[in-house]
Amino acid sequence: MRAVPTRDSIMPSFRGTAPRRRRHVTLRRSVGALAAVPLFDGFSKRHLRRLAGEADVVEFGPGRPIVEEGQAGEAMFVVLTGTARVVRAGRKVGALIPGDFFGELSALDAGPRTASVVPDTPMEVLRLFRHTLYQLMKEEPALAMGLLEGLARRLRHLQPGTPVA
Repeated sequence: MRAVPTRDSIMPSFRGTAPRRRRHVTLRRSVGALAAVPLFDGFSKRHLRRLAGEADVVEFGPGRPIVEEGQAGEAMFVVLTGTARVVRAGRKVGALIPGDFFGELSALDAGPRTASVVPDTPMEVLRLFRHTLYQLMKEEPALAMGLLEGLARRLRHLQPGTPVA
């Protein structure tokens, strides 16, 4: 069982840090966020660093959807700061807090989003594109099995009616 990430474990302060140090802190923060995602349980620190190096941090303001139900998707997201609501067919069906992730299905199959995610507060998310996951799996096929096992665990633990954005 893994520890739940806290604000301090995935969001260290950047005040007073030099640009090179800031990049290292951002990479470390991203690795920590990805390590908390159950889909990546089988990934080594080296693989997580590679994914984190390819990911980017994106900010969203309240009310502007990050993803929209029915739209094609090419990325998954890990919440670094802020909160959001998960909306399906116009109804709130869930909430997201730091450490949560969404969009993994679309990142795997480029299919339509199953729900919208709308920030309630300013948010920072780590965005990881499908092509990055695909390239890593292509180069190291054994990781694909770990990713599939993580996805199976997530689906197995979902309660009926639980949103998967």
